[in-house]
Amino acid sequence: MRALIPTGNPETLTELGEADLPVPQRHEALIKVTDIALNRPDFLYLSGHAKDYRPGIDAAGIIEQAAADGSGPATGSRVALHLPAGGAGAEYVAAAADRLAVIPANVESAAAAALPLGGLVAQRLLALAGPLKGRRILATGVGGGVGQVLIQLAVTEGAEITAVAAEGQPTEHMTALGAQVVLDIDAVEGGAFDIVLESVGGDLGSKAAHKLRPGGQFLWFGQAGGSPITLDFFNLLQGGTGLTLRHFVYADGDGSRDAGDMAELLGLASQGRLHVEIGRRGDWTSAGRALKEMSEGRLRGKAVLTVA
Repeated sequence: MRALIPTGNPETLTELGEADLPVPQRHEALIKVTDIALNRPDFLYLSGHAKDYRPGIDAAGIIEQAAADGSGPATGSRVALHLPAGGAGAEYVAAAADRLAVIPANVESAAAAALPLGGLVAQRLLALAGPLKGRRILATGVGGGVGQVLIQLAVTEGAEITAVAAEGQPTEHMTALGAQVVLDIDAVEGGAFDIVLESVGGDLGSKAAHKLRPGGQFLWFGQAGGSPITLDFFNLLQGGTGLTLRHFVYADGDGSRDAGDMAELLGLASQGRLHVEIGRRGDWTSAGRALKEMSEGRLRGKAVLTVA
């Protein structure tokens, strides 16, 4: 079968090649893939040391053969799938029931494919933050797939969210979803936020921590800029008031919650309460170009490619 395979070339990263047709285990369904969504981890793995990594964490497709043990969706069902180890960029994949969720009839496959990783991160990050009604949130690095879902969920739950964006980065979609957008972290009011959600690192992430109110909560969930944050706790905690500092990893656990959480997100999309922005469409031969756009911050929303 055809599949996206790594090239080892930083200019192309991935190309169409040949891979073995998967042989499902008894608890796995065989899925014919129709759409794949690219995520930042795909770029990081392909451009890093994971030379055998095959891209495709999120996808949508049709159950070609239901699991032999009777678990999961029936043959012919349209499903979204989430494979944390990658490999969904192929004509066929095998996946267990806890990695699949049936797509509602009024949700297009491309939108369903774009939802899992970003949706799961946003959903679980906000759950960790606790009740959001009436709280002020400052968020960095939320211009992509995670951010669009996070903003919508936070606003729906009654929070006020301010997004810090980089100069030249597309921001109209963040404003349209209900966020206030700022381009200069130094212009943000200090000590005003109940929660800081930080995923960039470096100077920006370090300064964002100082925007917390006394007793606020700092949730760190990434380091997209490649530089670590540095925190001066003497200045940060002056006055003796504490704060909560937590590192968030969306995949904590065995993944058994994924199907249920994806179904909840797809339900919100079906009800019109969650919109998925797709900034780039095309067929999967353009995967390398889409990953380059993503790495340069030029992609608004998600990249979803058709498996032709």
